[in-house]
Amino acid sequence: MSDSSTSKIAASAAKIFGGYRSTTDVYDESASSPGCPRPHWRNFISSFEKLGREELGGRWESGRRIIREHGVTYNVYGDPQGMDRPWELDMVPLLIPADEWRKLEAGLAQRTKLFNLILTDLYGPQRLLRDGLIPPALVFANPGFLRSCHGLRVPGQIYLHLHAVDLARAPDGKWWVLGDRTQSPSGTGYALENRIVLSRILPDEFRDTQVQRLASFFRLQRDALRNLAPHTSNPNVVLLTPGPHNETYFEHAYLARYLGFTLVEGGDLTVRDRRVFLKTLEGLQPVDVIFRRVDDSFCDPLELRSDSFLGVPGLVEAARAGNVVIANALGSGMIESPAFLAFFPTLCRHILGEELILPNVATWWCGQAKEHQYVLDHLDDIVVKSGISTQARKPSFGGRLNKQEREELVAAIRARPFDFVGQEQVSLSTAPVWFNDKLEPRRIALRAYVAAHGDSFTVMPGGLTRVSSAAGDPIVSMQSGGGSKDTWILSDGPVAPVSLLTAAGQPVSVARASAELPSRVADNLYWLGRYVERLENTMRVLRCVIARMIDEATSETAAELEELVQLLVRTEMLPKQFADRVPATELQQEILALVYNPQRVGSVRELGLRIRHIISVVRDRFSVDTWSILHQLQSDSRTRPGRIPLANALSLINTLIVDLAAFSGMEMENMTRGHGWRFLDFGRRLERGTNLVNLLRGALSAKTNTAVLLEPLLEIADSSMTYRRRYLAQAQLPSVLELLVIDKGNPRALAFQLHALTEHAANLPHDEYTHVGNLAQKRLGELSADLQKCSIAEVTRLDPKDQKETVAKWLGEWSAELTAVSNDLTNHYFSLTIARVS
Repeated sequence: MSDSSTSKIAASAAKIFGGYRSTTDVYDESASSPGCPRPHWRNFISSFEKLGREELGGRWESGRRIIREHGVTYNVYGDPQGMDRPWELDMVPLLIPADEWRKLEAGLAQRTKLFNLILTDLYGPQRLLRDGLIPPALVFANPGFLRSCHGLRVPGQIYLHLHAVDLARAPDGKWWVLGDRTQSPSGTGYALENRIVLSRILPDEFRDTQVQRLASFFRLQRDALRNLAPHTSNPNVVLLTPGPHNETYFEHAYLARYLGFTLVEGGDLTVRDRRVFLKTLEGLQPVDVIFRRVDDSFCDPLELRSDSFLGVPGLVEAARAGNVVIANALGSGMIESPAFLAFFPTLCRHILGEELILPNVATWWCGQAKEHQYVLDHLDDIVVKSGISTQARKPSFGGRLNKQEREELVAAIRARPFDFVGQEQVSLSTAPVWFNDKLEPRRIALRAYVAAHGDSFTVMPGGLTRVSSAAGDPIVSMQSGGGSKDTWILSDGPVAPVSLLTAAGQPVSVARASAELPSRVADNLYWLGRYVERLENTMRVLRCVIARMIDEATSETAAELEELVQLLVRTEMLPKQFADRVPATELQQEILALVYNPQRVGSVRELGLRIRHIISVVRDRFSVDTWSILHQLQSDSRTRPGRIPLANALSLINTLIVDLAAFSGMEMENMTRGHGWRFLDFGRRLERGTNLVNLLRGALSAKTNTAVLLEPLLEIADSSMTYRRRYLAQAQLPSVLELLVIDKGNPRALAFQLHALTEHAANLPHDEYTHVGNLAQKRLGELSADLQKCSIAEVTRLDPKDQKETVAKWLGEWSAELTAVSNDLTNHYFSLTIARVS
């Protein structure tokens, strides 16, 4: 490049990058010196500069909105936001040139190959121990070594189907390995989401810098996992997650949906006759491959950790019998112990006959006498970490410890030397981060990924770049509040688009997909439907009450409010003391508690929290659009009372009702009519019917002025306009019952709910041997028939008192039947007391 071209780039960089100043004693990824970009960064910087600060700010706001809408979260333990903590992503990617990446790629593949051979030996003949290449204490004192897995046959001798390597660049520009993740590596899903966000907000920059695509890596990984199945060419692959409280649960759900695998928890699986089965509505479905995100020792409470609720009893025996493949193989977590780093150079020369392409950071294991003493003598210059303990401890920088802390660390090392390693302190490289509308340097570390495919290994052309939480922080940790970057691996030429899907024109075999619905998921969808409908009913009732509390201008409104308060007492929404007259301020406080108090059972906010928990458990079942609506519902529900509490509460309720209407629209128009949708809608219809019956029973109480409540009941049931158009008269009990109970054309009527419930029950799977599943269908059919026999004309001829008694009797019977339907459904589909093997 000519001097004039270089000067032009430097002048362009002065706009935004001109103010960027990295630390002089570390390697900066973007610039060799202030104002002098590295060659592979120049095109990106030039394009970045053309956007300007205002445009960059707008695009970054768009990126953050995408993250919120996609529900991308990372649970930092102890963070007040908990599972709601948004994923931190920087808008400036890390760029790595093609020639440098090829060297990293070779080193990463070599490392994964070496690790598989080491694990094959340690869980097999153990020649490395007999030859003295690995100290026995490093294996047998290591909690990661699973004795019950010794001798367990692993297909193709591949223990690591996914291997993560943490890399850092030293001040001299060379890459070093900081550590490995081998039992259930995390981050690939976040790397993919980072790519989706940045390619949308920086589309021209992404295209013009010729970034390698990630889809080919995930396609290879998916195909490799499917090919592991021991007994079938049409395998059932599941992704085993610890559950929604895990810090990376978003990634588990995201990858399951992206790869087309069923997301399961330990309780969804069972072992029968040394085979693993998935508990589904259709019965027990065999599982061929488990892609696990649960740590080794938690996978089987029978043979591993007995206090685990995350695993599957008997899983080790099923794997031992060769009836299921687990990726990564059980026991593979042993080799990620930092103490092993000290032995990899020698092991590589012995096993592969070559030097490690990617060197480890210098490591001394204190389980060896010489190395133990070296660590104690050089404590000021090194960092001390856990060596083989499963209880991770924060790194201790010897030079930063006070006298007491130093003495305590030395005592701990001397007491259990094999639990500790000393490592050379590495000054991590820096990269520009967009913060407060300007660039500033932050320390970074790169997590790269290697996937096994047959007897070869493929490296993801990208990775998860992690960023320190502050400019002066030398530690990179997501659990300490750090962020992330997309990693752009540049290509030497144009990059062709890649898709995870089969290319157009290629034949697609018609085969069973992983579409079975686990019973746990069906249970959660059913209760999601019930809680969503319960929330809507609660808000419609409260809206009706609050509107009359705000406007008591007429005697009619005051009478309706008084009867509505009594109705809320009879339906147990208000405490019994409100059956007597109470001051208006006390009633207002109680109504506001029903809106805002998350500790109040049945309040708007408490029901919102229930919904949030359920959707977090089944988030892999919803599209991005549906998830965005549910996320908006959660966001809107956090609104505070404000200075005009009743008016603000009414405004909040109106907003949330619109959010629920949007969710209902997505449910009806976008969800596939499978068992999942049926259970979701079954819950909604059953809850709507139950709520309507309970409201009518409360309104027909002997002490109630029922006539005053008819208009509010129509309002709550969103049927006021229909009633007025149809009858052109004031509300009367027979005609209200006709509209809200008998009319099959009214989507709020009981008859409409029963018709939908009967259809759902008929289409749910039934047990061909016991016919237990037909109980709900039979009961609903009888209830519909009874409903049609009810004669509104006969009710019309009765005097008012007899009208109320007759209808109240019907309502009591219907309420009992609806409760029985719920019990039938729960006992058959969710209790799993009957073993049904399909």
